[in-house]
Amino acid sequence: MPETMSLERRNLLRAYGAELILTPGPEGMKGAIRVAKELVDGHPDYFPARQFDNQANVKIHRETTGPEIVDAIRSLDDDRLDGFVAGIGTGGTITGAGEVLRKAYPDIHIVAVEPAASPVLSGGSPSPHKIQGIGAGFVPSILDTGIYDEIIAVTNEEAFESARLAARQEGILGGISSGAAIHAALQLARRLGPGKRVVAVIPSNGERYLSTVLYAEEQQV
Repeated sequence: MPETMSLERRNLLRAYGAELILTPGPEGMKGAIRVAKELVDGHPDYFPARQFDNQANVKIHRETTGPEIVDAIRSLDDDRLDGFVAGIGTGGTITGAGEVLRKAYPDIHIVAVEPAASPVLSGGSPSPHKIQGIGAGFVPSILDTGIYDEIIAVTNEEAFESARLAARQEGILGGISSGAAIHAALQLARRLGPGKRVVAVIPSNGERYLSTVLYAEEQQV
């Protein structure tokens, strides 16, 4: 795991009995993946989950997340979904759920969210950023880049502020990547206009970020 990840994430893994190896922060997820491959090469009994390459990742979102959203929308008075927003970490969520939503709602506008500081999906260069959980610094092999209609790049501060507002105003305690998704969803909703319905995936629990600047800073104010 990159050394830039929050203390809560580290302690959670250790609580499950994992031996945690921290990799240089500037190398991002690429560095963590490199070390994981080295460990697997040296230990044939190790199992590599390969979340950025494993089609089981896409499959579970195709079979669960996508249908869950469709069922929720169809339980409303009007069966309509105009927009879908998801951050790109491994790409599993937007690829799997996006396939289901595109089939159910052909006119849906699907948005991929990435860090403005590392806009790889938009053709930019990878760079360190503070939005943990998205923006791995490369295009994951399982990501279907044809499933989304648009990429919205979110700055670190936009993600922080949106997460804080969601916690204070809506009682939704999300992490930094959740803030990025919320910020992008609000952008899309404003453009689509009144009466449109947008669903955003909020993938991170804010309790894993209480020691970070996201919420620790709030306590100092």
